[in-house]
Amino acid sequence: MSLTLYPAIDLKDGACVRLKRGAMDQATVYADDPAAQARRFEAQGFTALHVVDLNGAFAGKPVNAAAVRAILAAVRMPVQLGGGIRDMAGIEAWLALGVARVILGSAAVKNPALVRTAAAAFPGRIVVGIDAAEGMVATEGWAEVSTLAATDMARRLEDAGIAAIIHTDIARDGMLAGLNLAATEALARSVAIPVIASGGVAGIGDIIALRAAAGRTGNIVGTIIGRALYDGSLDPAAALAEAGTC
Repeated sequence: MSLTLYPAIDLKDGACVRLKRGAMDQATVYADDPAAQARRFEAQGFTALHVVDLNGAFAGKPVNAAAVRAILAAVRMPVQLGGGIRDMAGIEAWLALGVARVILGSAAVKNPALVRTAAAAFPGRIVVGIDAAEGMVATEGWAEVSTLAATDMARRLEDAGIAAIIHTDIARDGMLAGLNLAATEALARSVAIPVIASGGVAGIGDIIALRAAAGRTGNIVGTIIGRALYDGSLDPAAALAEAGTC
């Protein structure tokens, strides 16, 4: 089965950055024009884009809206957006502006009814981000760690009607340490919902291993890639060929 590769644009103060383990004080700025970066990813052959409003994730409300709008205007590929989206009004507004899928993270933990309501109102357009620190769900831009296990949260979402789960291992995010395939595969086996892996993609070996895991589970459908693309440790053409999407 093929995988969808989502290049990541993380927005901080209007710029495209990468963090290490979600630490805002360890941001590396890769582009001051996120829309131009989005166009580069599209030109490289990617067919979907992952965008996160980092400031918004901490603030609990959109902060980098202007940059997101510029990205939406710059590319034709579908964009999934997360960070600071906490209510139906926010979900509706972004979908109306052209976002293909909205990602709910903290809101999914603290207001599970919102997930069900949104998924019913917008079939196929609501994704839940499960960000895990040592297997436990983290919220509020990863500043808070709950007592809820990632696999337990995934099971709670089984009948919510969401389009996918994004599973991120916080300890590996931005570290080029390789995906936590064991945790991702365990979560994928616990539900029938499509799962997107995130956190730590370092090179082509991660894509090869993830495709094998996808074959074993049947519901791992893609991965989000950040620093490996920006630092050049993963060649876009080779990655897309290995993923079976070109």
